[in-house]
Amino acid sequence: MTDTHDEAPDSPRTKDVPSAGGTVEIAVLPRRPARTVDLDKAAPLGWWPAIVVALVAFIDRVEINLISGALPAIQDHFGFSDTAGGAIPTAASLAAALLLLPAGRLADRAPRVATIAIVVLVWSICSVLSGLATTFVMFFAVRVLIGAAGQLYNPPASSLLADYYPARSRGKAYGFERAGYYMGLPTGVILGGAIAEALDWRAVFFIAAVPGLLVAALVLTVKEPLRGLGDRLDRLRSGAAPDTEDAGTAPDADRGSLLSEARGLLRIRTLKGIIIGQALLSLAVAGLFYWLPTFLERTEDLGYDAASGLAGGVGGTGIVIGIVIGSRMGDRFHGVRPGWRVKVATGFLLMGAVTLTGAVLLPGLWLRVTLIAVACAGFAAAIPNLTAASADVVPAARRGMGFALLTFLITLGGALGPFLIGLTSDLIKSTGYGGEPLALAMLVLVPAMFLAVLALLRIRGTFEDDAREAATTG
Repeated sequence: MTDTHDEAPDSPRTKDVPSAGGTVEIAVLPRRPARTVDLDKAAPLGWWPAIVVALVAFIDRVEINLISGALPAIQDHFGFSDTAGGAIPTAASLAAALLLLPAGRLADRAPRVATIAIVVLVWSICSVLSGLATTFVMFFAVRVLIGAAGQLYNPPASSLLADYYPARSRGKAYGFERAGYYMGLPTGVILGGAIAEALDWRAVFFIAAVPGLLVAALVLTVKEPLRGLGDRLDRLRSGAAPDTEDAGTAPDADRGSLLSEARGLLRIRTLKGIIIGQALLSLAVAGLFYWLPTFLERTEDLGYDAASGLAGGVGGTGIVIGIVIGSRMGDRFHGVRPGWRVKVATGFLLMGAVTLTGAVLLPGLWLRVTLIAVACAGFAAAIPNLTAASADVVPAARRGMGFALLTFLITLGGALGPFLIGLTSDLIKSTGYGGEPLALAMLVLVPAMFLAVLALLRIRGTFEDDAREAATTG
């Protein structure tokens, strides 16, 4: 079957001859006339699609991380152990992983805007169900359900951004998305702790459903672009002849099975290194940040509303700084210095790993929160560059599947983090250890962050070759 929904019938891709800048008449939307596009603009079609995708990522992470801020209150109500508490995000992430590869193939075939809107609507419904749960088993099941939908926006959204924005501005576009994603982490933690303290833990999930419905409506204001559009804009700006075939119309016969397509994508050396590095990073960061408010509550004698507020507030500050610096640095010398985005990401990732390790090891509330802020800045600066690099090395017709594979393996890595820390904490407690067992349990995942840095160091010289091959494959 051929993907026909992206074709613009009876209309050439461009009406003007290729040029190295200026304006050009080019088909942008399916079944719509060609329009004038200024190739000299960083965002020839505007920043609204990136802003909407950022809001989707934001509301997703807010809902997912409400449980982290409200966890002590939920534990008090249902009376479950740290191991059970850590198992909640683990089971949810595993459920999401099961659906990611099929979702990636869907992203390469179906309208992406409609898919994203449906996913956000499902989140909102599941949030209400979380607040209605009357037993821990019911609560656990609903959180697994929302986890199954939680990452499904990523493949279509990442593919959408790659088509709206040329390579030279993808760092900033994915920076918007990562800013929303990472700002949602502390916001969810803060809201979860504050609302649970002021009202009730059930109110946390009821309130979260309202903005979810609003964001679902906003998604529908974004138009579905032609697949491969961002790459065609790059070729036009460089003066190269544009292609005449939509990159999204590759026949299904060429795709093979899900597993064979995934194996083919893993042959892209840069993508494979990014996946390994981010999976290791996700293993560590998902576990450490999930337990961070509880860690501060137990080690610094804080209430859980104060602990979640501090962890979220300083984390959010670091995230904003990191996104601004990282996306600008990554885009500034992209295409000028070989492998620049990967090198920038590696440096910031190392900064985040060192400072987050210090936050776990070094006592003192204000020292810890300062190191947490710096760590968040480092991670937030690194990830948009790695996302943009992934888009650059995957052909346009396979980006949905490429991002699904990336998210699938990152999700598997992150799924184990919270559970491993919770389990280790309970095991240490059972030995009669006199200190705070959670403090020792947090150290279990620290080495994974440094292994992530090593994985990225191995691919710093492969990016340019892989990006050129992706551009010629189309």
